[in-house]
Amino acid sequence: MATPRIGMVAGEASGDLLAASVLACWRGQGASSATLSAGQPDDAAVSSGAGDALSHPPSSGSDRMVCAGIGGPRMQAEGFEAWWPSEWLAVHGYAEAFKALPRLLWVRRQLRQRLLNWPAQAFVGVDAPDFNLGLEARLRAAGVRTYHFVSPSIWAWRRERIEKIRQAVDHMLLVFPFEEAIYREAGIPATYCGHPLADQIPFEPDQAAARQALGLPAQGTVIALMPGSRRAEVEHLAPTFLAAAALMHQQHPDWHFILPAAGEARLAQLRALIDTDPAWRTLPLQLLSGQSHTALAACDQTLIASGTATLEAALFKRPMVIAYRLAPLSYRMMKNKAYQPWFGLPNILAGEFLVPEFIQDAATPQALAEAMVRQHDDAGGRERLVARFAEMHHVLAQGCARRVAETVLDDLSRA
Repeated sequence: MATPRIGMVAGEASGDLLAASVLACWRGQGASSATLSAGQPDDAAVSSGAGDALSHPPSSGSDRMVCAGIGGPRMQAEGFEAWWPSEWLAVHGYAEAFKALPRLLWVRRQLRQRLLNWPAQAFVGVDAPDFNLGLEARLRAAGVRTYHFVSPSIWAWRRERIEKIRQAVDHMLLVFPFEEAIYREAGIPATYCGHPLADQIPFEPDQAAARQALGLPAQGTVIALMPGSRRAEVEHLAPTFLAAAALMHQQHPDWHFILPAAGEARLAQLRALIDTDPAWRTLPLQLLSGQSHTALAACDQTLIASGTATLEAALFKRPMVIAYRLAPLSYRMMKNKAYQPWFGLPNILAGEFLVPEFIQDAATPQALAEAMVRQHDDAGGRERLVARFAEMHHVLAQGCARRVAETVLDDLSRA
């Protein structure tokens, strides 16, 4: 049987990375299962997302797997045909999503019709649940088999989404072990696959090599400032992080700071921001284009925005202080839907406050700086953190990409 055409949607840099790992696995299977088409993307659709996208179906051979939809540069490097770029889905919180809603709904309608005309035999939604679950429900109703990679955090908030998932998803692909029980009780087929980041990040990062690569001193304390990858995250958090770094520098003038930017747009945004304050311009601060993993390998601690990056920091065994800010309306809406006292992934996985968290008004420069210095000065506490993060790494390193790829293909062959 010919391997089917598979539609995919991944939003933002993290989803692009997760989806690319699965695409690489499918691509590497070769003749034993299927080969991934390396056809060129539709330039007009990729560059503009123009309304005539439906008139440009991708080429494919009947004996080849083709994956297409919405994706980023990492997916495209694995042969993915990006009809629209993943940054089209990048929104931050309820207020921003409301403003972007007409555009997002238009893209989703266009994509659904294009996938049905193609036609896609299967669809894999990668994270981005607010966009993907609605699309999956409509595709499933039309006979397309649907998979969702990375469960929405129903264990943390908006538990009512389990019913929407039941309608939308044929098989859920999980990245955290505690999620299996939730789906088993709900009667929804699901498989724990591990987390791909745990497979990619070495158990023992080479700090010396990372510092050499970044031109940092071999000795001394290095702090990574990681205010997020989205424009709004940087807008909300970067000034606070920089002000906290200035306070830390007053106490420890020998500390070095590194700040990785997620792409050229964020790099320009951060450069402009740093130039607005003389105290920030005089910091021993190195602004990096990308290289977030190198920064985490090189640093001793990180001041970091809540999100997937906190899991990356834990896998790099780096002590951290987590902070987050949203637009006020978004925060009020989300606060009333939370089920757990933690919002940082390392704390959620541990079921306790392993590392400090500061959200919204509590995330002040003074509070963040004091927490970072306190954590730095507690050598025993940092050793215990490293040990707990190592335990997490072993639990999460399960060959995720291979498991996801095999689960989808095996399920499709049975279906």
